[in-house]
Amino acid sequence: MANTYTQIHLHIVFAVRGRASLIPVAHAETLYRYMTGIITQQGQKLLVINGMPDHLHILIGLRPDKALSDLIRVVKASSSKFINEQKWLPGKFAWQEGFGAFSYGASQLPAVINYIEQQQAHHAKRTFAQEYELLLQHFGIEYNPAYVFMPVDDGG
Repeated sequence: MANTYTQIHLHIVFAVRGRASLIPVAHAETLYRYMTGIITQQGQKLLVINGMPDHLHILIGLRPDKALSDLIRVVKASSSKFINEQKWLPGKFAWQEGFGAFSYGASQLPAVINYIEQQQAHHAKRTFAQEYELLLQHFGIEYNPAYVFMPVDDGG
């Protein structure tokens, strides 16, 4: 798109189906590299990626010729397939339906990058559900708590 200039920075958050802790810590970096490749292949700029065994945070610079929902669909489908092909888990891996996306200005990026990089420290103090609800509240996003998450998978 000639003569189109944008600055769209999005912090994207999504969870493992059932919020189960299924992303093996030993394989997290491999998964992040794979997802970085997907995002780059889709023509987007990845600024940072990190997460916990039950969820993921991604900060991207989104180009205006790509719908966010299309990008996330490709990232989730491709990464689920990759995890299952690697046989890191005894069962089938899948991401929970939906995602959160929060926009930031350029001056806010260092703080957001630091926040994403420090996920392990943040989750020593609060759960993913608490973190996600705080993000929704901070951005003034109306939501029904009953539908924010699928129930936690109890393994049964």
